[in-house]
Amino acid sequence: MKIEPADRVKDLPPYLFAAIDKMKRAARDRGVDIIDLGVGDPDLPTPPHIVEALRQAVANPEHHRYPSYMGMLSSRQAVCDFYARRFGVELSAEREALTLIGSKEGLAHFPLAMVNPGDLVLVPDPAYPVYATTTRFVGGEVFTYGLLPDQQFLPDLEGIPVDVADRAKIMIINYPNNPTGGVATLDDYARILRFAQQHDILVVSDLAYSEMFYDEPAPPSFLQLPGARERSMEFYSLSKTYNMTGWRVAYAVGNEQLVGALGKIKTNVDSGVFGAVQEAGVVALTGDQSCVDEMRNAYRRRRDLLMEGLRAMGLDVSPPRATFYVFARIPHGMDSMTFARRLLEEQGIVATPGVGFGERGEGYIRFALTVDEPRMAEAVERMKKITL
Repeated sequence: MKIEPADRVKDLPPYLFAAIDKMKRAARDRGVDIIDLGVGDPDLPTPPHIVEALRQAVANPEHHRYPSYMGMLSSRQAVCDFYARRFGVELSAEREALTLIGSKEGLAHFPLAMVNPGDLVLVPDPAYPVYATTTRFVGGEVFTYGLLPDQQFLPDLEGIPVDVADRAKIMIINYPNNPTGGVATLDDYARILRFAQQHDILVVSDLAYSEMFYDEPAPPSFLQLPGARERSMEFYSLSKTYNMTGWRVAYAVGNEQLVGALGKIKTNVDSGVFGAVQEAGVVALTGDQSCVDEMRNAYRRRRDLLMEGLRAMGLDVSPPRATFYVFARIPHGMDSMTFARRLLEEQGIVATPGVGFGERGEGYIRFALTVDEPRMAEAVERMKKITL
């Protein structure tokens, strides 16, 4: 019997982080003391009041049955109330909000809901690889638009050919941006919205890092713009804000038709988020937010520490205004995979090569601020020993 995977599996490039994991395992097998600044998974614990909410909710037998496909109304209302407080955006919990098993699940299922074979999707480059991968899974075409390094890594809209823009059905944006740390203002969003209106394009906004900022003003939501809701949907996640990556809870909010289409897909492929996790998510969104300030302060201290090491190596880098990533330009003439390998082999430091986020990521390397201060200080000392 010959086992033949589907073409979409055979054509799938190796997932970047899986390749990095393989490199890490090999280094550990050699006895290397690794400092992992690679994958963006918070090392900080989930705040105790959220954990306690889960502990209490898990004893409720109502949560031991299949959860709602769309999410508990109280969970959807909590994210709508958050949007009203934080962004001044009024949303209907019943029609314009959907609970997700993490943003990645929503990003994976959205193309099933909205992309037909041959439809064109505009995807940023560099970017989180899932945007392009899930589009291709359903037969969609991907056109990557550049992010401009000298303009906070904002979209190069002028670099998108008119015929491509006219064909495009969807544009994906992500601010604050992974991997670059770029931040968009409302004026920047207005420019994107005008482009989308001119070419009749739907906009999908990934807002996973909205609360991971270091400078005021706080990053806005695309939905704040008048007219944005007519053609856009936004993904908001609890993963990074509340150190809940393993809990898998996020939301899709915005245009009723887009949210509804994604909801129809979900009713056919999953059974929703565990109710106890949703109750804990409500507490996260509506409870004491001092834990979010503490999170920002912890990452700010780590960011400032890391700057010392990167500059000691001679890298061209500015402190990011948001996210817990530092996207540094590497020395001319060296590719990002070689640079990442040198960091690991010479000093046991794991970082992510920029090329893993797209062709325009070549020439950069991404560091995640996901180790504590003593460990970051050790990484800095090791960096000072590297000769480029």
